[in-house]
Amino acid sequence: MAKPVTDAVIVGGGPAGLTAAIALAGAGVETVLIAKGSTGPDHRTTMLLAGSAKALDVLGVWDRCRQHAAPLRTLRIIDDTARLLRAPEVSFAAGEIGLEAFGENIENRFLIAALQARARELGAGLTVIDDEAEAVEIADDRVTVKLKAAGAISARLAAGADGRNSLCRAAAGIEVHTRSYPQIALTLNLAHSRPHHDTSTELHTEAGPFTLVPLPGQRSSLVFSVGPAEGPHLSALSDHDLAAQIERRSHSILGKVSVEPGRGIFPLAVATAARLAARRTALIGEAAHVVPPIGAQGLNLGLRDAATIAELVVAAHRDGHDIGADELTDRYDRMRGADVGSRTLAVDLLNRSLLSDFLPLQGARGLGLFLMERIAPLRRVVMREGVAPLASQPRLMRGESL
Repeated sequence: MAKPVTDAVIVGGGPAGLTAAIALAGAGVETVLIAKGSTGPDHRTTMLLAGSAKALDVLGVWDRCRQHAAPLRTLRIIDDTARLLRAPEVSFAAGEIGLEAFGENIENRFLIAALQARARELGAGLTVIDDEAEAVEIADDRVTVKLKAAGAISARLAAGADGRNSLCRAAAGIEVHTRSYPQIALTLNLAHSRPHHDTSTELHTEAGPFTLVPLPGQRSSLVFSVGPAEGPHLSALSDHDLAAQIERRSHSILGKVSVEPGRGIFPLAVATAARLAARRTALIGEAAHVVPPIGAQGLNLGLRDAATIAELVVAAHRDGHDIGADELTDRYDRMRGADVGSRTLAVDLLNRSLLSDFLPLQGARGLGLFLMERIAPLRRVVMREGVAPLASQPRLMRGESL
């Protein structure tokens, strides 16, 4: 068990929380990670953009799971609506901006296993407690996390990676702005008879994106947005019937498909915390922001949160400063605010443009894709900003150690 007041406590053991804990502990910051073990396999996947994979490589994680990942070299967007104003098909190739791939798609179970294995290697510098937070209390000089089983942990700084209903966020008095969409996302993995050629295909439909992302071999992950009434119906179909639906809606671009075990279904929403840090508490991942699964922004934003707070804390710790001081949390809020705000706005506008019957909004989406398809310099700027935002690349994302 850690000393009465440790340096940092991370609440939440998802990929963002684990990454923050490994980065901090690996750089000499005494860290406690509160993470309740999973109750079942996680069949979801994560598209790690190039900077995220780079950060995991620096932290000694990527070599443990890279064999389970598939590169994304080409992104194809197809307007599959039946509306009057339709956008042209657009393809984005990583080679255009000097990258071998935009990123790597990996099943969460392999990613989390690799992060957990690396965390165990850090020994005394990282204490992992298999428990859940029951309450969070903040004083002038510390944050105390009370555990459900027994005991409590106090630290100079708390990083809340505890999801949409974050106790850390509530304790810090940070409001969250949320808006729901009339959509449900169905997620699953599938095998197919035709190769994907390391290409992700995003079909834009009136109900939202239908996105196929490569996995190793002749397999892909699917994120399938539908109306709230249709989601439960599709989820309840047999594997055979659901495969037939997917093959039809994908226009058989991957040939015959077979659905693998493990389906997820969840309502879509966008949420942003009014501040990303306050009162010795920094928010990372879905405690800070929730976006629809469009453009691989969700977890990559969370990993940039983790890398940024680690960079700031490690520098303050080495200089002998209080790592939970207002100066540090205010700086974290400023550094992450623009990135989170701009990504959330872009994803929200794209999603709403698909759902809306308002012709000018549809026209604007189509014009934007038309210009990107025709103007190569514009297309390259958009690709670079999507993969590695110039103003929001912490050291780990640039491949530099802390």
